[in-house]
Amino acid sequence: MSSEEHKDYAGAKLGMWLFLFTEVFLFGGLFILYATYLARYPKEFAHAGAELNVFFGGANTVVLLTSSLTAALALSALQKRDKQLSLKMLAATLAAAAIFMINKFFEWSAKIDHGIYPGSSHMKELAPGENVFFNLYYLTTGLHGLHVLIGGALLGWVLMKIRSGKITGEDPIWLENGALYWHLVDLVWIFLFPLYYLVL
Repeated sequence: MSSEEHKDYAGAKLGMWLFLFTEVFLFGGLFILYATYLARYPKEFAHAGAELNVFFGGANTVVLLTSSLTAALALSALQKRDKQLSLKMLAATLAAAAIFMINKFFEWSAKIDHGIYPGSSHMKELAPGENVFFNLYYLTTGLHGLHVLIGGALLGWVLMKIRSGKITGEDPIWLENGALYWHLVDLVWIFLFPLYYLVL
């Protein structure tokens, strides 16, 4: 790798890390907001959290943890010049992303069918703390779901570029940055799961 290529590689990595820090600040702000209201409405938050389906939340946690592993394996395989294994691992990551979103669709649909969604008449009848809980739930999990879609689109684009030979083990920066982004998506969910599904 020439000095110019090394500089481009280092710049791309630094840019991604800076971007990830902004994402951490975004979700960190939401976590602080959650903690503030949890301190104010502990019983209401616990009661509302019991309304969520732990099975869906737990299943999605396993799915995302598995997808982080396959994303890491895809990068490792590409660096070892094993293109086919890298493509298979990326496909597995995208399949996990799809499963996550399908689970989230059914979970949200069940809540909406019961009238629990922002602005609904049923939500307005809930205790103030429960209303806050569900509004925060939709905001944070919805924002996280958007990040899953963006990450999936990025990794899907990388998969196509690897298949066409435009991204290789000699210059895997796009896959490396895509995997980093995906690990952040996974990390955020690891915090979201206990905050909303296991709140006591």
